[in-house]
Amino acid sequence: MFGGAFGGGSQKPAQPAMGGQAQMDPNAQMMAAEQEMEMVTTMFEHLNDLCYKKCLIQRYSDEELTKAESVCIDRCAAKYFQVNREVSDKLSKMSQANSL
Repeated sequence: MFGGAFGGGSQKPAQPAMGGQAQMDPNAQMMAAEQEMEMVTTMFEHLNDLCYKKCLIQRYSDEELTKAESVCIDRCAAKYFQVNREVSDKLSKMSQANSL
């Protein structure tokens, strides 16, 4: 679902097993989707907290973001996703190497 877009592990869709039945039953698919949504929500909360503390001035003199705040938030979010993707890729490679 969101894994690839947010740097998380990519889940492969259930492949049909012999007899044309999916490998994951509907309950397992629902649990996997709920876990992924929880992961995405947690990631968004961390991103929001981190970039808010770093970029937004605590005194609100204007209802709109300043240009500096907007640029800071954009860079902060981009770096957060880049690091998240790199860590995910590294962990995935380590996991694959250990399973061989």
